This record gives sequence, structure tokens and C-alpha cells, in this order.
Amino acid sequence: MAMLELERITARRNELDTLAEELAKQLTEVQAEREELVIAERVLHRPAEQHRAVAAAPPADYRKILAIVRAADGPVQVRAVGEELGLEVTARGKLQPLRAKMTKLADRGRLHKRPDGRYAARSRAKRGGRPTRHNWRSPDGS
Repeated sequence: MAMLELERITARRNELDTLAEELAKQLTEVQAEREELVIAERVLHRPAEQHRAVAAAPPADYRKILAIVRAADGPVQVRAVGEELGLEVTARGKLQPLRAKMTKLADRGRLHKRPDGRYAARSRAKRGGRPTRHNWRSPDGS
């Protein structure tokens, strides 16, 4: 009788060993497929991330303003930026849209508005190293 019990135990152990091998193989296949899905998710998220990066970037006219201020030796007046952009600078009212854009850039941490009314570039380090996301449209659509 002990011999019969021993045979049953051995047979069951062999069944479990076979099952464990099958499950290990299945687990390996599941893990491999899961890794492929993680990679596929990353690939699918890239266009959305790129779109967000583009949306976070200011429009071209704001980028031109930033480039002019960054290229200057020091703080600049709105009039100097207007001249560089080729705007009519003799009439004060013609500079108001530009002044509003420069103020918006200062409000969003891209420029520093000095007490004397001039604007200076902010370093990326002072802004945390990365541009922040903003809706660049103003209520009037500019």
C-alpha cells in the first residue's frame, strides 16, 4: 500500500512539473507580448507628445520677439524690437500690439519686464529649464 501511495505521489509530482513548465512557457510568452505592447504604446504617444510640444511653443511672431530680445546685448525697449521687426515706430499707438505681446511674454516668464519699461531675456534655468504650456491665443485672437 505504501508503494501505491508513493507511485501516486510521484505521478502527481510529474503532472505538476509538466504543468509548471507549461505555465513558465506561457508566462514568458505573456511577458514578451506585454513588452511589445508597452513599446507600441510609447510609439502611439509620441505624436501626441509632439503635438503638445508644438502647442506649448509660442506662435512665430512671439518667437521672433524672443529671438530679438535674446540677441540684444542687454534690456531693450519696445521701440527697438519694433524697429527690428520692421514696424512703424514713429506713432506710439502702432507699438501697442507689440507691447501687449511683450507683456504677455513677461507674464508667462519668457521675458523680464524691468521697472524702466525695458525687457530682458530670461534664462531657461530661471524658468525651470523648460518652457511652460500656455494657450497663446489672446481674447482678440492674436
